[in-house]
Amino acid sequence: MNRLRRLRWQLTALFTLTTAVCLAVLAILAGVIDQRSREDVADADINRQATGLSRAVYYLNGTLHLEPLGEDYLARDAEGVLVVARGGTGWEVRYERGRKLVAEPATIEKVLDAEDVVLAGGRDDRLAAAPVWDENKIGAVVLVSAGPPGEGHSVLVRWLWIGCLALVVVAAAAGHLLSKLSMRPAVRTLAEQEQFLAEAAHELRTPLATLRLVADAGARDPAEVRRLVDRLGYLVTGLLTRARVRGGTQEIERTPLRLDQLVEQVVDELPSGRVTVTAEPVVVQGDPELLAQAVRNLVDNALVHGGGDVEVAVSVAPSGGLVSVVDGGAGLGRSKSGTGHGIGLAIVRWVAALHGGTVQLTDRDGGGVRAELRVAAS
Repeated sequence: MNRLRRLRWQLTALFTLTTAVCLAVLAILAGVIDQRSREDVADADINRQATGLSRAVYYLNGTLHLEPLGEDYLARDAEGVLVVARGGTGWEVRYERGRKLVAEPATIEKVLDAEDVVLAGGRDDRLAAAPVWDENKIGAVVLVSAGPPGEGHSVLVRWLWIGCLALVVVAAAAGHLLSKLSMRPAVRTLAEQEQFLAEAAHELRTPLATLRLVADAGARDPAEVRRLVDRLGYLVTGLLTRARVRGGTQEIERTPLRLDQLVEQVVDELPSGRVTVTAEPVVVQGDPELLAQAVRNLVDNALVHGGGDVEVAVSVAPSGGLVSVVDGGAGLGRSKSGTGHGIGLAIVRWVAALHGGTVQLTDRDGGGVRAELRVAAS
């Protein structure tokens, strides 16, 4: 059980870690995509501003007119605007507004070479430049600056990580619950196996102890020895059959068979003559070997714990066949050997479940136990 509990926690941790890694990758991708998208929008916006302002100013008879910049909304909205024009000593500042800018020679050279809008600077310092033509040559350059795309990206990243953390917590809880639900059948099977082994040890201990006493006494009653050996053989056969079916090495045979004939054959093979059979024809679908083992265990249990004659009846039930085994013992809960809790009856219940049936043990009026095995019809 402790091993299963550790395995469940390991599965939960693996599920949580996998979810966390996937969410982290998705968050990083979303952040990168958002950053690039915002940068593209900012680049397009600053390019539009630089291009628009370069078209607003103009040369007339060799004179640069900057009056339109005072009324242009592009100049008012830009973080920084700088206009430099050719002068006698090089490029001279003719207009400046907002953020302090410096016309780098490299940026001017790019404008002169490309004759187009040029972006310069890094992620947090964006700069766009556009030429102003004086007839057939570039007479001035308009530079527009912009800062980072804004706080929206930081807010998005923050909420992405908060959401990822919350989803990881939810995934951990869901993984723990799912592992618990998925391992519940394994835990239940393990508990059943432990109970089955405990019952097997208890059930086998009694005939072995009796067999040892008989052997120590010099085997004065060979019939008793044979009965004990046969009973041990039945129990071991049932255990092996169940182990093989559960392990997948033996397939369950599904074939129509006469349940009444099967019961009569099982009773005829028993060494004791204290069993009477009343049967009517019943056809069921099942495995002859498993059903014979189940009937043999029921009858053997009645012979061991009943303390008298045993009556076996086979009849047609509404859903199939019914095998009733009645003994004259002390009844449920009053037998010294614990009737109804042995490995033989556990095998009977298992066989019945495989054939879509049930097993029920009840106290009989007047003493004894009535065991009923129901098998689905063919």
